Amino acid sequence: MQVQVSENARIVLERRYLSKVGSEVVETPEDMLRRVAKNIAQLEEDPIWEERFFQIMDNLEFLPNSPTLMNAGRELQQLSACFVLPIEDSMEGIFETLKNTALIQKSGGGTGFSFSRLRPSFDVVSTTGGVASGPVSFMRCYNAATDAIKQGGTRRGANMGILRVDHPDILKFIQCKADPNEITNFNISVAITEEFMEAVFADATYPLINPRTKEAVGELQAREVFELIVEMAWRNGEPGIIFLDRINRFNPTPHVGVIEATNPCGEQPLLPNESCNLGSINLAKMVKREGDAWTIDWDRLGEVVEIAVRFLDNVIDVNRYPLEEIKKMTFANRKIGLGVMGFADLLIRLGVPYNSEEGVELGRQIMKFIQTTGHEASSKLAEERGSFPNYPGSVYEATGRPMRNATVTTIAPTGTISIIAGCSSGIEPLFALAFTRNVLDNDRLIEVNPMFELILKERGLYSQELIAQVAQTGSVKHLEEFPEDLKRVLVTAYDVSPEWHIRMQAAFQEYTDNAVSKTVNFPREATKDDIRKVYELAYELGCKGVTVYRAGSREGEVLTVGHQKEDGEEKTSGAPARPAPRRRPRVTRGETIRIKTGCGTLYVTINSDDQGICEVFTTIGKAGGCAGAFSEATARLASLALRSGVEPTQVVKQLKGIRCPHPIWQDGTQVLSCPDAIAQVLEEHIKNNGVNGGKKGVVNSANPAPAQENPQGPNPSGQVLAGEICPECSGTMVQESGCATCLECGFSRCS
Repeated sequence: MQVQVSENARIVLERRYLSKVGSEVVETPEDMLRRVAKNIAQLEEDPIWEERFFQIMDNLEFLPNSPTLMNAGRELQQLSACFVLPIEDSMEGIFETLKNTALIQKSGGGTGFSFSRLRPSFDVVSTTGGVASGPVSFMRCYNAATDAIKQGGTRRGANMGILRVDHPDILKFIQCKADPNEITNFNISVAITEEFMEAVFADATYPLINPRTKEAVGELQAREVFELIVEMAWRNGEPGIIFLDRINRFNPTPHVGVIEATNPCGEQPLLPNESCNLGSINLAKMVKREGDAWTIDWDRLGEVVEIAVRFLDNVIDVNRYPLEEIKKMTFANRKIGLGVMGFADLLIRLGVPYNSEEGVELGRQIMKFIQTTGHEASSKLAEERGSFPNYPGSVYEATGRPMRNATVTTIAPTGTISIIAGCSSGIEPLFALAFTRNVLDNDRLIEVNPMFELILKERGLYSQELIAQVAQTGSVKHLEEFPEDLKRVLVTAYDVSPEWHIRMQAAFQEYTDNAVSKTVNFPREATKDDIRKVYELAYELGCKGVTVYRAGSREGEVLTVGHQKEDGEEKTSGAPARPAPRRRPRVTRGETIRIKTGCGTLYVTINSDDQGICEVFTTIGKAGGCAGAFSEATARLASLALRSGVEPTQVVKQLKGIRCPHPIWQDGTQVLSCPDAIAQVLEEHIKNNGVNGGKKGVVNSANPAPAQENPQGPNPSGQVLAGEICPECSGTMVQESGCATCLECGFSRCS
């Protein structure tokens, strides 16, 4: 059989996975799977294993993580997705880790760090007599380095930054991404301790500990810190939280060390200098027909689990590691992470609602079966090949049961490989049943979830008109004449209440060695109290961490499905929507600022209308000169962007720092060029007046300005999905499994 993939999957494979000579693709999807199977099976004496590895991939029943698909059998041969590196409290240690990070990211891996060992800002530096700059300053340094690293043209750099809640710089850390343009290459999570949570519930204080001296240097009101975490997560989805004590309670090798951090999406807690390779079983393929009903094919699921465990164990040995320390630690513990994808598709096929007791219980049963079968497979491998070297002293030694791998299961995000497999991502509900995709300037295609389309055709409900209706909101929830039994089953991420999101995550966590990558989606109108309740529920139900996302809370998002009417004209928001500039009103209000540049004195006029800053005008030198022309062109494009809905801070970001041959100093500030001058004036205007013309002032880093709970109100279309524009294909980015992922090309902010 030759692997059958969708057009989207083919595009993803050709762009990132298939071998090329220059720009020409010289490998088919089947060739890729043959290459991977042969490479991973090279340890096996029996050739049957190569064919078994190939078959479960060719059937799209199992796929390994992206680096394995990309690099197995090729020169790079770096097959792991997850790494955690230690950061020691010294300048040498900090920059040694930064160098190692560059090597890992260059080879295609994602990196996680705990910055908790670093002394707090303003602490003493005995070698110089100066003061420390603190963890957040070094996070910015790491962020800049990631910007400069291109991962072989296949994967972008991604980081997880973690700080203990009892670190003296915790308030700075919680707010370090308040500006969406800062620390953009990091996901951040607060490491929550049991002591802290007890203090939250008791409304008590808790101590802050200087990691250099191990002494208490102050205390904070726990509930106030918890509320600040909730506030920032409500604003833009970060920070997430991990329950550090709980993670270490399930550390299989406590005698080796303490777990401090996770990989970029949080599902893989790792010891310092440890890596892990992941793979996922496509549950949508694990069904069979019995009479008139569909049921889970437990026998086939068990077979695939056993083959996948052997596959992932082999990856450890054929892998080429970027650092010797990582190779040593990985070989010592031999952690693997077998997870799932296609769970939402499976539920739809079985007719079980995601947001139901039956759905949660089915998730628990499936993961229990995979966990039990996976551990049995690892134990059999240990009898054949030996237990992992750190087995003596591990949690398994007391049982007397041999184990090849210190961990076996992980629920990872599967953004790209689920596109290849043509199934839903991880254990997430569907993000949309159908959505509109722009393919050329005036062409729009509707993408339909394959399982949704199949169900409609089986029930005799399929029509182009119905699909077009669903693509308006992504959901069938608001279709009055749609069958109620299907409405219950065909739910999307925003149809599912946050409580059901958490309950499903907790059910899978119950039988997962590592952790579960999942996003709890909130509608735009959700309140901070809603998010607080989910954090508390995640703690109570035994989750190891939680990530939330409120629709539309991040700057630069576009509507991806739905229709709205404005000024009597229907507007369609596709994926991505093409912004049109609003009309300039007859009257605007503004101010003109004078600033010196290397080309002469520049006068910058900034005007606002009722919706905020709407235009920029410039005057410099004599009319007709090059400086005047360039400045006018810059101002016109900036005005067009502003009236098209681009955030003024984004315009500042694009213009600021542009350098010409004649920079000058003015009042202690360097003006690098005319565009830089426009950016400086616009930035100062925003600082003094806010983006809407009111006297908003600057957000204080210690006390963020209050935000309205629902500044725009519920969306008139009932349900509108929002996401960033993908930087690679201009497709739709959505929040799933703890990370922004493109629905169309699989690009991920976390890989």
